[in-house]
Amino acid sequence: MPRSKKGKRGVSSKGSLRQEVLQLQLSGKTAPRTGKNGVKGEAGGSDDDLASDVLSHYSSASESASVIEDGTGGGGDVVDEQTAQEETEDKLKQCIDNVMDKSVKVRVSALESLRQAFSSRLLTEFLLERRLTLSDCLERCLRKGGGEEQAAAATVFSLLCVQLGGGPEGEEGFKVLRPILSTILIDDVASIAARQSCARALGMCCYVSAAEDAEDLLKSLGHLESVFSSAYPRGEGLMPAVKAGTAPLHTAALQAWALLITLCPASHLNSLINHHLPRLQMCLDSPDVNFRIAVGETIALLYELARDIDRDFEYEDSDCLCDGLKSLATDGNKHRAKNDRRKQRSIFREVLQYIENEDFSEEKIRFGVEALYIDCWVRRRIYDAFKEMLESGVRHHLQWNPLLRDVFGLGAPLILDPSSLKATKISRTERHLFNSAAFKARTKLRNKVRDKRADVM
Repeated sequence: MPRSKKGKRGVSSKGSLRQEVLQLQLSGKTAPRTGKNGVKGEAGGSDDDLASDVLSHYSSASESASVIEDGTGGGGDVVDEQTAQEETEDKLKQCIDNVMDKSVKVRVSALESLRQAFSSRLLTEFLLERRLTLSDCLERCLRKGGGEEQAAAATVFSLLCVQLGGGPEGEEGFKVLRPILSTILIDDVASIAARQSCARALGMCCYVSAAEDAEDLLKSLGHLESVFSSAYPRGEGLMPAVKAGTAPLHTAALQAWALLITLCPASHLNSLINHHLPRLQMCLDSPDVNFRIAVGETIALLYELARDIDRDFEYEDSDCLCDGLKSLATDGNKHRAKNDRRKQRSIFREVLQYIENEDFSEEKIRFGVEALYIDCWVRRRIYDAFKEMLESGVRHHLQWNPLLRDVFGLGAPLILDPSSLKATKISRTERHLFNSAAFKARTKLRNKVRDKRADVM
């Protein structure tokens, strides 16, 4: 179970920057700087003049926001925050009402607004009171809506499950909507965008809300497998003729399937690995770069899961597999887009390093005063799935959402004393002066390297 894999937590702290600030202030060589309001800061001026110069770049609105951020606001700020919260909830109530509107345009717009709200902030208490109403609305959109509406509704339902945290409420909603998501997913006549969104929703909702239900897990795995396995080579290793536009669907289905196999017991994993690993190897020749990358990451994930079961795991055709991975890791075909080649080479170098040497490139995700370490392929697949769903709001949810903190072993959300945060926070003036000093030093270094008289090493 991936949730038992705890990441290393902790953040490095930097030393004081006051020495660089003092040197810049006393140097007397700071160039005049003109702010947005036309105020100039003279070189060698006092600290107050310099601070005034820097602060002139910020509007009064941003300054008042910083007061709340620093925790120094008074009672009026609390009232303003409560008022803003009430206004937000009123807008969300209106969006939920609009999901039942007769106009398709109004419904789709309301779903998009809900998607943005659910991904950017935690609204558990608000949604617990309205989950049945919202679930009914989403069910109607999925049953009777067009492709765009179905795609939006599936995404909102995924975010609703993440918001509810996988409790009984989320499980109840998933029981109702899972058959509908599966029906759209395997329907060849349905919109590709809707099927793609349903694939992601089926994977995420099953991972969050049905992790302990073997029946729902196996059914979801089967439906996802039936979609991406249509890209498997037929007979003699020949790649099938895939209908235009279906490659993103195969990619989404494969990634959702890879997310769910992290929940499977060892007895079921063995059969999945033996069946899919040889077929995924042949899919490395797929013409779609994103599907190739998804295949490579899934192969690495299967290797990791197999080694967790048996430390001495050896794939029969590992030499041929490594040759194929090396070819993709050094691919220089000019008929591929430059960005695609760069992305592909980077991913397949990591996959090859892991398969040959069990070497994984650790990634550090910072949020607030904490950090999440991605130190294996299982954690990377889980994090990428949440990141794709929550987009830019993933760090906010890592900081405050109990579900994500439980999945990644981060413990309860941290409640920090605002005064301690303020004591360790660098002021705007100091931050500006430090950035100026760093820029000056970097410019000198680069100029020295660019000088024709520099020694060539």
